[in-house]
Amino acid sequence: MRKLFAGASAAAALFAGSAARAAQPVDWQTSFQPAATDIMRQVTWFEHYTLWFIGPVTLLVLILLGYCIVKFRASANPVPSRTSHNTLIEVIWTVGPVIVLLFLAVPSFQLLTAQYTPTEEAKLTVKATGNQWNWDYEYQVEQPLSFNSAILEDADRADAGKEDRAVYPRLLAVDHELVVPVNTMTRVLVTASDVIHAFAMPSFGIKTDAVPGRINEVWFKAEKEGLYYGQCSELCGKDHAFMPIAIRVVSDKQYETWLAAARTDLGGANKALMAEVDGTNKVAAAGN
Repeated sequence: MRKLFAGASAAAALFAGSAARAAQPVDWQTSFQPAATDIMRQVTWFEHYTLWFIGPVTLLVLILLGYCIVKFRASANPVPSRTSHNTLIEVIWTVGPVIVLLFLAVPSFQLLTAQYTPTEEAKLTVKATGNQWNWDYEYQVEQPLSFNSAILEDADRADAGKEDRAVYPRLLAVDHELVVPVNTMTRVLVTASDVIHAFAMPSFGIKTDAVPGRINEVWFKAEKEGLYYGQCSELCGKDHAFMPIAIRVVSDKQYETWLAAARTDLGGANKALMAEVDGTNKVAAAGN
């Protein structure tokens, strides 16, 4: 089963490789955002895998319902059957679901284990604190860096250099993105200062509650440079819908340059990074 997971993940990576750099929420979207991590590829594979069971089971139930409605209608059966049980049918509807559940349980447990078992030690740790209705980020590095990230107001777009709504969508763009290096195991310590929030990044396959007084942990290793969007996914008050999460994945060199400059001038560091990244057309927008 692990080999099957690996093969499916590789295929998904090839399929989504070119699309991930330009993906963002679209009208009537029915699929997940393109995967930017191995975990998300496994999640996508598991969704497709379960559909092979959900489809036939749903069809079978509809057929059986239709059969019973037609065959056992009152006009065709004025005297109802007094049958109390049927051993064969009871064995089938007991053994059948058990087999189906086993086929679902094994890869499900493997995916769950993978989500809670990082393949390597984290090289970067960031603390994310949810507030009503924004996020505080604190980089756990030798010289700590902290800043607040809130939704980008339309009036501030021009000053921030984020007027391109194809790259910085309405209700998803923020004033200061969380910046991380590509192909780096990143641990996010998630908590909250007031009420329960949730830190969710669909393209990374992560989502966890931010609970006051408690620290939850998620991790990811983004494999593609770009700008990825998520949102608070726990109803947290009147502005819950206006609490986006934006993570910009850049090269190691770009990250080190940004980190050094951001300690003294966060706005200037962001603009310099944007000028470099946007100019190379490597911006991706992947939301939920």
